[in-house]
Amino acid sequence: MFGGEVLDYPIHDSIIQEFHHVFGVSKQVTTPKRDRGAGAKNGETPKISTDVLSYEDSETQGIAPRKYIEKMVANYERIFGERPKQSYSAPLEKGDHPELDTSEFLDAKGIAIYQSLIGALQWVITIGRFDNVITAVMTLSGFRAAPCRGHLDRVKRVYGYLSKMRNAIICVRTEEPDYSDIPNTQYDWTRSVYGELEEMIPADAPTPLGNFVTLTHYVDANLMHDIITGRSVTGILHFLNKTPIDWFAKKQATVETATYGSEFVAARICVEQIIDLRTTLCYLGVPIRERSFMFGDNQSVVNSSMQVHAKLHKRHSMLSFHRVRETIAAGIVSFHFIPGHLNPADILSKHWGYSQVWNRLRALLFWHGDTADIPDDDVTSDKRGVTKSEQECNGKNPPCEYSKVLSL
Repeated sequence: MFGGEVLDYPIHDSIIQEFHHVFGVSKQVTTPKRDRGAGAKNGETPKISTDVLSYEDSETQGIAPRKYIEKMVANYERIFGERPKQSYSAPLEKGDHPELDTSEFLDAKGIAIYQSLIGALQWVITIGRFDNVITAVMTLSGFRAAPCRGHLDRVKRVYGYLSKMRNAIICVRTEEPDYSDIPNTQYDWTRSVYGELEEMIPADAPTPLGNFVTLTHYVDANLMHDIITGRSVTGILHFLNKTPIDWFAKKQATVETATYGSEFVAARICVEQIIDLRTTLCYLGVPIRERSFMFGDNQSVVNSSMQVHAKLHKRHSMLSFHRVRETIAAGIVSFHFIPGHLNPADILSKHWGYSQVWNRLRALLFWHGDTADIPDDDVTSDKRGVTKSEQECNGKNPPCEYSKVLSL
């Protein structure tokens, strides 16, 4: 199924009416005619509901999934007879564990509704909402086969959060980041077990043209994210120059017994994605800098990866250990430490509250100028105790000078 068609997944009116009866929805909602957009006729592919935006005061452009979120809200109202509540400042409560929910299971009609809502959430993540929504949806997607009523309530909360924070935008920043202050410690890997290595450039790739780009990658892991299975979660965020281009949040395939192991698994997954991304850009004819910069918030993993004389004391992490180190020995990646409160990948691996992640979220999705100019105004609040930043994103006042945004 084409991703943009998720909201057009057929949910028959009889299912919705029965759902209203089970959950006590008294308001009768008429089903609107589906607007499949221009190009939907004659078998053509419909348009993806994403805005391309431009600012009057700068050359910055951006991509925002606001149209699709509006369609999601309209579909929510059609199903539940009301608009999603906009009282939430986070998709889920901090430290929530949906796997521990003990409420009653949904019936077949409720499952159909749940799966439709989850499908729409998965697509809105694909087209740009990589904030802490991705961790909530990744977790709740695991209950699609047999969701409980508590899981549905959490999905409704995610819809409320998206309805409130709908003004997020990915700004396209084409300038290269300045990493001149990062120490470039050189080790001689030729006498190691990896020998003399270099990156394998595809022989049939076109000649690179245009300006060079620098790849930046942030990685994090959350140990025992799922209490029932003990599985950790990997969160990865990729940047092309200063623009986020890819994001990843998924449970790890193995159960790790320590943070060191889960972080090394996450680093190995990130390295494999880096190689894939660099190969793709090579075939697109994009000139890439010699090294990609990877940042993680586990000092032990970073040191074990970068230092040629490092030893491994946990044998079950052996393959991830050597995979990461081999890539570093080839000069493809350099791995550096970053504090956890500054690591944007941390948002993609845990259920955070608003106050814990807002400073990072604002820089990533709610600011179109130089992020160094972001004021530290989160401590100011009105009489109700609502911060100024939260007022900017509650739908009343679009954030980041959005009144100056023109839709192309």
